[in-house]
Amino acid sequence: MSANDICIYGDLVLRQKAFPVVKFDEELKQVADQMFDTMFEADGIGLAAPQINISKAFLVIGMPREDQEPERLFFANPEILETRGEIGMEEGCLSIPGVRDEVMRPEWIRLRYQDIKGQTQELEADGLLVRVLQHEIDHLNGILFTDRLSPAKRGLLKSALEKLAKSKGDKRFSDYAEKFDL
Repeated sequence: MSANDICIYGDLVLRQKAFPVVKFDEELKQVADQMFDTMFEADGIGLAAPQINISKAFLVIGMPREDQEPERLFFANPEILETRGEIGMEEGCLSIPGVRDEVMRPEWIRLRYQDIKGQTQELEADGLLVRVLQHEIDHLNGILFTDRLSPAKRGLLKSALEKLAKSKGDKRFSDYAEKFDL
C-alpha cells in the first residue's frame, strides 16, 4: 500500500461509521505496519483505517520526537470518556489534500482503547496527540474535519471540495454533496 491508496474526499467509505475490531491477529499487525509506511510516505502523522478503504475502527499515529524516529502508536475501538477545555488549531487531512483550516476541539481527553494485542488501555492526552487522536477518531465515525467548520467556512471551501470529490469519478457526487451539505 502506498500514499496513492489513501481515500480522497468523495470516497463514500470516509462517511461510514467503522465496524469494531474484534480480531487482533497477525493480519491486523501487518495492516497497521503498512498504514504506518503509507502515512509516513504521505508526510502525515495520523491515519485511520477508513482512509485506506478499511471500514474498521482502528488508527495509527506517528508522534514526532526530537531527533528520533516518530513514536508509533496504535488505537483500536477508541472511546473518548472525558474531555476538558477547548482550543483551536489548524488541521489538514491526507484525505483532503490542499485544504487546511482552524478547528476547535477539546484540549484534553481521557480515552479508552485496545492496543495491537487487544488489551484494553486508558490514556490521558493533550497537546498535539489529543488533536491527532480526535481527528482520526472522527474518521472512524464518518466525520471529516471540514464538518467541524462553520457553514460559512465550508461554503468558502465548496469548490475545492467538489473538485476533489469529482476527481474520484464518483457519479454519485450530487447525492454526496446534498447529504453532507456542500
